[in-house]
Amino acid sequence: MTPTTSAVPILELRGITKSYGSVTACDAVDLRVEAGEIHGLLGENGAGKSSLMKVLLGLVRRDTGTVLVRGEEVALDSPQEAAELGIGMVHQHFSLINGLTVWENVALGDTGKVNKQAVCDGIAEVSARYGLPVDPEARVDALSAGERQRVEVVKCLRRDPQILILDEPTSVLTQAESQELFAVLDRVVANEGRAVILISHKLAEIAQATDRVTVLRKGRVAFRAVTSDTTPQLLARQMVGREVSLGEEGAALGLLPVQQTRAGHDGAHDRQQAVLRLAGLTVVQGGVEVLGSVDLTVGAGEIVGLYGVEGNGQSILGDVLAGLVAPTEGTIEVAGNRVDVTRPGALSKAGLGIVPEDRHHSGVVLDMSVAENLTMKSLDEVSGRFLLRRRATLARARRLADEFNIVTPSLDAPVRSLSGGNQQRVVLARELSGDTRVLVAAQPTHGLDVGAIEDMYARLRRAADEGVGVLLISTELEEVMALASWIAVISSGRISGALPVSEATPERLGMLVGGEAA
Repeated sequence: MTPTTSAVPILELRGITKSYGSVTACDAVDLRVEAGEIHGLLGENGAGKSSLMKVLLGLVRRDTGTVLVRGEEVALDSPQEAAELGIGMVHQHFSLINGLTVWENVALGDTGKVNKQAVCDGIAEVSARYGLPVDPEARVDALSAGERQRVEVVKCLRRDPQILILDEPTSVLTQAESQELFAVLDRVVANEGRAVILISHKLAEIAQATDRVTVLRKGRVAFRAVTSDTTPQLLARQMVGREVSLGEEGAALGLLPVQQTRAGHDGAHDRQQAVLRLAGLTVVQGGVEVLGSVDLTVGAGEIVGLYGVEGNGQSILGDVLAGLVAPTEGTIEVAGNRVDVTRPGALSKAGLGIVPEDRHHSGVVLDMSVAENLTMKSLDEVSGRFLLRRRATLARARRLADEFNIVTPSLDAPVRSLSGGNQQRVVLARELSGDTRVLVAAQPTHGLDVGAIEDMYARLRRAADEGVGVLLISTELEEVMALASWIAVISSGRISGALPVSEATPERLGMLVGGEAA
């Protein structure tokens, strides 16, 4: 059904401009959202989506432009004013406090004396109305990622917003939980005349769930339409400004089905050529088993995908393989040799390279130069008797920068001055520069634009073609289906199943993500 257009929309933004120094994040953006619709907001990283929503939430002040709520011009000078006007947001990253119960988290931000029973009654009422069951007395740290997302939605709906913004809401949800969330949103808009702004990088999701869509590109509105009049391929073209294939670019933009462009091993792993073997890997923290008896094998020249929604043990496994967390039990073998993970740097010396999940936290040293970041794993080759040899350092860094197409004003420039894609290339170049037998790439494309994602995919494939075993840890279904020859699924800290990519479907993988047999 084609959505209707009213004389007075519930929300209208006119000519919103916001600059940060010389960078214009939003350039005369117009956005019209009707009551009773789900409005999709699309755009690559840096397109202006976050800045626009910060203006709408009163977190930053616009430079120019007008905001109208139900036809009335509003200032939006603070988050409190936005809340009073009925604007609420469920952020991509949880704002819950783990040590508190559900009802305590929901009550945060309330003014006046807090009445526990009233808060719990409010949670029960919202839960029943929207089909979002949550236990008010449960501690947040005992909840699954999907349950935490449910709490975030309940917390927002309890404040009765008329305009609800959801930022990448399905990144921590299974396929079934995502469908459940969209069913809730349909009820919210259809029965109560609210409006939902859905921000997502998954084009198929936008095409399925929204009534209208607006696409931002480089801070400007590039396209707007009734969603039923579009296709995911058309939206992809509007996002990036050119035609998009169903191969690597399609995977980067959340398009399914994904066409594989590289044939991989399609069957059991060649155990004789295993370059990474995890056996019974277990991590217990604070008396809680966060990783449980993980068995996983990666062969030489093979890309194995480890897939699951956020919060199911991938981050801990990545930390173990980076040498940041010692396993409670289990063993790690690299190229057939058991590694003593209690020794600092042992995994790296054994031939394991890692692209960590958070490149700023543990992938690069932001205030060190590009050259220093590129050579920090090969100090023996660029060191003299007492000091680093600058000429050797720069020569090695230049070779890597050229080989990996790292765009930098100078090798002496701090890494923080580089774009996200170039920072990730620095990490990848450094980790592949030695005698690397295994590369662990954890969420390697988070925060990158489509061009940088394509480049990362090509380089991971090239590493595998050169005989490196690649373990790809990703929450992106399209990514693992595009790159991996074999997909293992992690759920609640355990491997729930594994499939060759030829047998993997979104439905089967979704069942495994939920802990069910597929």
